[in-house]
Amino acid sequence: MEFNHYSVLLAETIEQLHVRPEGIYVDGTLGGGGHAWEVCRRLTTGHFYGVDQDDAAVTAAGKRLEPFGDKVTILRDNYCNIKNALSGHGITKVDGILLDLGVSSYQLDESERGFSYRFDAPLDMRMDRRQKTTAKDIINGYSESDLYRIIRDYGEDRFARNIAKHIVVARADRPVETTFELNEIIKAAIPAKMRKNGHPSKQTFQAVRIECNRELDVLRDSLEDLIEMLNPGGRLCVITFHSLEDRIVKTIFKKNESPCICPPEFPVCVCGKVSKGRVVTRKPILPGERELAENSRSKSAKLRVFEAADTLSSCRAVYP
Repeated sequence: MEFNHYSVLLAETIEQLHVRPEGIYVDGTLGGGGHAWEVCRRLTTGHFYGVDQDDAAVTAAGKRLEPFGDKVTILRDNYCNIKNALSGHGITKVDGILLDLGVSSYQLDESERGFSYRFDAPLDMRMDRRQKTTAKDIINGYSESDLYRIIRDYGEDRFARNIAKHIVVARADRPVETTFELNEIIKAAIPAKMRKNGHPSKQTFQAVRIECNRELDVLRDSLEDLIEMLNPGGRLCVITFHSLEDRIVKTIFKKNESPCICPPEFPVCVCGKVSKGRVVTRKPILPGERELAENSRSKSAKLRVFEAADTLSSCRAVYP
């Protein structure tokens, strides 16, 4: 299957990256290379590093970016390892980093990957197929309380407890093997009158995918390292697709802008923490009407941007 993926908030992201022709830029979620293409075509003496853990994305983006020759380096890795991956190429600082989070259109539409409730396929959901743990392992191996926790927290499903209970009852008879088997279990766990608001499996599939790929843990553990890698004035652009991701990005950006832990009554900062930059987007940038009309999957997208400080400074000023 051809790697097709609509690059969400493309123009807005490229504008916010402030691409300099001589700069070094990183896309930590390379996908099909849509954002990457727009970055690369703006480079002259600069260099682009594309990172993705999905082998299909690495292959597809490699072909797409071939016209840019030795300006491009593509690495198969998780973006949480960008710091180490780039240090192996002698790079410790960059001028811009992009993350386009979540699952790609290609991954959803390639039935055998098991990401979508629309196709009957083995329960897989691994973004990196070198990884051992699959969605099947989670559905059949997690305790009822852990299934409830991830469906409640990551899927934000009001019927999480009942869905977890139904999964445990069903797998006691035989292992849950496929997406359609899981669909039927979820359907049985949700009252008929509540199944009218979208597909009943949507939130549970999201929750299992997030757990399988440790998506929120990776995001939470990576952002500060990525901010540290920015040159003065460099920017980190992050596109999220649901509230849990967005909340993490918003919180960590704010913490790195104003890290002071001194009591508010202190007239001077004594904790020694310094601001690492500023949050460019006080409110997230959202898709416009045209993009929403062209790609319904972009409706939940939010872009937040952090800019590294030109010089490190105290996070609190001395009061007069």
